[in-house]
Amino acid sequence: MPTYRIGQIVPSSNVTMETEVPALLRAREAVAPERFTFHSSRMRMTRVTPEQLRAMDGESDRCATELSDARMDVIGYACLVAVMATGPGYHREAERRLHLRTVENGAPAPVVTSAGALVAGLRTLGARKVAMVTPYLRPLARTVVDYLAEEGIEVLDHAALEIADNLDVAAHDPARLPAIARNLAHADADAVVLSACVQMPSLSAVEEAERQLGKPVVSAAICTAHQLLRALGLPAFAPGAGQLLSGAYAEV
Repeated sequence: MPTYRIGQIVPSSNVTMETEVPALLRAREAVAPERFTFHSSRMRMTRVTPEQLRAMDGESDRCATELSDARMDVIGYACLVAVMATGPGYHREAERRLHLRTVENGAPAPVVTSAGALVAGLRTLGARKVAMVTPYLRPLARTVVDYLAEEGIEVLDHAALEIADNLDVAAHDPARLPAIARNLAHADADAVVLSACVQMPSLSAVEEAERQLGKPVVSAAICTAHQLLRALGLPAFAPGAGQLLSGAYAEV
């Protein structure tokens, strides 16, 4: 029974990716033989502002090196907006650079960013038009919209909940998200992003949102789990997490 070490680079105030990604992969363990352990390294950030995001991203190299000390099988960089705020296409540079840190440390591991995972997850679904819920202040929400546009994904409508404190983002009730998504102009969307943020919890609401909206619903965490599994060369599925992890896209 193989066991894989999952590393996560997380903001110091993030409490969601260390719950939702393990929950997704624990659910997978109930129906598949692979097992997972979870390990984190933290970058200092308490408020979701451009200044703190830039400073935080500067710590990501240290985190990748620290995690590679423990010989990870894959590493996820779990801050979507920090990557997107750095500039168009930055997820590719971040993944390349952080992987290089693991190589230099003698413990090469693939690196997935939540920003790149959201792009990849939407492309896997064939979603070229989306509606999206974010907790960010309006300028940062617009940054995410523009970043996706550069990747060929049009955001038809989005909600910016304008929550600046990162612990307040984590405290947002996921049960509120389906109603927020319903109020977006989503009729022509191919998919809905229920949480374009790895700190805003949404896993418990994703399948209900799919039932209400009648189309695929993803989150940054679900897309990250999908790409972590693909980076490991494993079938990317997990029960209870919506269409992307339903098994229909396990081998994509």
